[in-house]
Amino acid sequence: MLIETLVADAFGTNCYVLSEGPGAECVVVDPGIGVAPRLEDLLADRGLKPVAVVLTHGHLDHTFSVTPVCGANDVPAFIHADDAHLLEDPTRGFGANMMSLVGTGLDWTEPDRVETLADGGVFELAGMRFTVDHAPGHTAGSAMFHTADAEAPYTLTGDVLFRGAIGRTDLPGGSEDAMWDSLRRKVLPLDDATVVLPGHGPSSTIAAERTGNPYLKRAAQSAH
Repeated sequence: MLIETLVADAFGTNCYVLSEGPGAECVVVDPGIGVAPRLEDLLADRGLKPVAVVLTHGHLDHTFSVTPVCGANDVPAFIHADDAHLLEDPTRGFGANMMSLVGTGLDWTEPDRVETLADGGVFELAGMRFTVDHAPGHTAGSAMFHTADAEAPYTLTGDVLFRGAIGRTDLPGGSEDAMWDSLRRKVLPLDDATVVLPGHGPSSTIAAERTGNPYLKRAAQSAH
């Protein structure tokens, strides 16, 4: 699997491009603020053709470029049903203070085609098979996406799990209780070999997070 990463201009959000290799179809994950021009260059350089944009959740730092990317490539956006309303009005997920960091005068339009996902759903895109794991806490519709190739299983964790940290739960739609439940029921059971592709920061593995992430260690202790 070819995995390319673009880091957005704001909030350090990771935009991933997943494909079976150069010259193939691809999936774009979480196109954030300012990534569209660099994404276009990357796609042209690798000869990649997007077939969908997949969103781990509806926060604007992950969805800012979804409409232009979908429009330029005539592809749908995929998001968990519980966060789909944030594609209609992303300000509902950030609140006034966070919106001031994004900037004023946001000219927002929803993507023409939005496909809503449910927990446990399986979909195939660009020759890759993805499983939806609803993991609320950061937002009501936060989801992780599991896929694999011959070398390793991969999980796009969005803002559920980072290297050494987890996503905040104090924004609209967030829930600390739901986050702890997601960590216990959805993250801890993952195989140690799973490569973590987070919404912010460097990649990791479940094995490394199990031993080095204080939040995951606390979740494991509370599960017993």
